[in-house]
Amino acid sequence: MREIRGYRQFKLPVTLAMFLLILTNTSCEGKAIPPAAELTATGLPVVQAAILTPSFEPSIPPPSFTPGSTPTFTPPPTETPTLTTTATITPIPTYVILRGEVLQRSNCRYGPGAPYLYKYGLVPGSNLEVIGRNDLGTWILVQAIGGNNPCWLKASLMDIKGDVMNVAPTYIPLPQSPYYGPPEWVLAKRNGDEVTIYWKEITYRAGDETAEAPYLIEAWVCVAGELIFTPLGVYETQTKIIDEAGCAEPSHGRLYFVEKHGYSNWIKIHWPAGE
Repeated sequence: MREIRGYRQFKLPVTLAMFLLILTNTSCEGKAIPPAAELTATGLPVVQAAILTPSFEPSIPPPSFTPGSTPTFTPPPTETPTLTTTATITPIPTYVILRGEVLQRSNCRYGPGAPYLYKYGLVPGSNLEVIGRNDLGTWILVQAIGGNNPCWLKASLMDIKGDVMNVAPTYIPLPQSPYYGPPEWVLAKRNGDEVTIYWKEITYRAGDETAEAPYLIEAWVCVAGELIFTPLGVYETQTKIIDEAGCAEPSHGRLYFVEKHGYSNWIKIHWPAGE
């Protein structure tokens, strides 16, 4: 009787456990049961977020490749560089300052020519700097070495150490007269290569006369195809000057009145065109 009772006590729990197992399988059919590690303390499963892997299709399909063949690569077209023309740069001439020795007693003047007023005298043996020249190199601008009071000297009166044409062509302003203005008018007429210039007279005050001519013309005239600076001292109220044809630039000129203190403002000469 004890064995039968014990068997019944054992059989009841086993039967109950099998019944619960069948019931569980029937209710969860088709559903995944989370592993024990994913159950919470309450016995409920943990919900995990799904990780989505986006699909990517390139806009340019990859090149096709047939097994056994060698893939080829076509490089992009090479751009041909555009050559830009560079402007030609005209070199700037390099000028020098020379030195020279005065050969004889000389008059040094305010401008590059004999018509200009006397400034001061030079004695033979004087060593000077040559800091400028006229276009032809026939007159030079000189000063004491390291000085600052230049004047114009005829180039043939100095022994210049070097080529005078390597000195910069120069023009410096004339000293201004505080007492006189320019002539009121000036006219010019052409006859072939000969230009006649005439103007209104100016009368000196007593004591203002000068040893040089009372009128100065600075003209740029055409000679053998080149425009040449030509200063003229005139005692009358008219003069003639030769101006040839054939220059690329037009001839021109200006007129001053001269007195011992300096020069009036100049008046422009309206130069007649060549024929």
